[in-house]
Amino acid sequence: MSIDQEIEELRAELRNAVYLSERREIEAALERALTERETIWAEQEAIML
Repeated sequence: MSIDQEIEELRAELRNAVYLSERREIEAALERALTERETIWAEQEAIML
C-alpha cells in the first residue's frame, strides 16, 4: 500500500472513530504517516536537484 493510500484510509477511520482513545490512536498514526510522506517528498526533491 502506498503512503497516500495509508493516509486516506487513516482519514476515513478517523471520520468513523467513536471513542476518544480510538481517535487519539488514529490521529497519532495519521501524523506519523504525514511526516513519513513529507520525508519521502523531501528525499525525492533532493535527488532531483
